[in-house]
Amino acid sequence: MKLCNILSCDGPRLGVLTQWGIADMTRSGPARTLDDVIRSGVLPAPSGSEPVINENDAVFANVCTPEKIPCVGLNYKKHAEETGGKVPDAPVIFSKFNNALSAAGSPVALPDWLRCFDYEAELVVVIGRTAWNVPEKSAKDYIFGYTCGNDLSARDAQFISNQWLIGKTLPGFAPVGPYIVTADEFDPDKPHAISCRRGSEIVQSDDVTDMIFSVSEIVSYLSRYCRLEPGDLIFTGTPSGVILGKPKGQRDWLRPGETLSVTIEGIGTLNTPLIQ
Repeated sequence: MKLCNILSCDGPRLGVLTQWGIADMTRSGPARTLDDVIRSGVLPAPSGSEPVINENDAVFANVCTPEKIPCVGLNYKKHAEETGGKVPDAPVIFSKFNNALSAAGSPVALPDWLRCFDYEAELVVVIGRTAWNVPEKSAKDYIFGYTCGNDLSARDAQFISNQWLIGKTLPGFAPVGPYIVTADEFDPDKPHAISCRRGSEIVQSDDVTDMIFSVSEIVSYLSRYCRLEPGDLIFTGTPSGVILGKPKGQRDWLRPGETLSVTIEGIGTLNTPLIQ
C-alpha cells in the first residue's frame, strides 16, 4: 500500500494511492494523517467511495513528524571510494533535525552565504514500533515502510569540522516522499533500482542491494544506542555519483532554478525544485 499526506486548508490529510488516484481517507476511519496510521499500526481500507484527487494535482505534505532522523554515511562502497573515505567497519551515523524535513514537490531554498550544494539519493526507512536493542534477525519487524529521500548537503558547511551536522540540517535539506510504501510490499534485500536526476541528466544510478550495511543491520545497530520510535526516519546512505566525488575542478555545484528527482523502483519519484 502506498500512503501519503495531502496538504489541505485544514492541515495534512491521509491519502492512499489507488488505480483511480489518491483517495482521501479522512472520513473513512479514525486516522486523519499518516502519523496516526504509523502509531496505531492499523492500515486504512479504501472502500471506493472516498473523494479522489488526481495524483498530478496533489500538493503533498510531510509524510510524518519524526522524533529523530538518524542518517548513515558512506554506505555504498563506490561512494565511500569516490569521496576519499575508507569502507567503514561499522555504520557511520550522523543526524538531521526536524527543521530539515520538506515534502515532495516543495521548493528548497539554497542559502546565499553557502556555495557547495550537493544531492544524495537515499532509501529512507520509516520505523513503525519502538525498537530498543533489537536483534538483526527481527529488525524488519519494527519497520512500518519505506520512502524516497534526498540527503541534501552543503559541503562547505559540512566539512568545517569533523562533525557533518551543520552541512546536513539546513531548512528543507531532508526532502522525503511523496509516498510511504508499507513494509509488506517492499523488500530492501531484493533488487530495487535507485537513481537521481539533475534536470534531465541521470547523475546517480545503483541498486539498494549494493549497500554495505543492510537495512536490518542499520536498524539493529541504531537500536543499541538510541530508542527508535514510530515515525522516526532513517536515511540509509547514497550511491556514487555525488558532486563531491568529482575532481575539484569539475564540481558543478547545485544552483537555484534546478530540479532534482530521486526515484526508487517500487516506491516512486521524489521531486525537489531548488530556489534562492
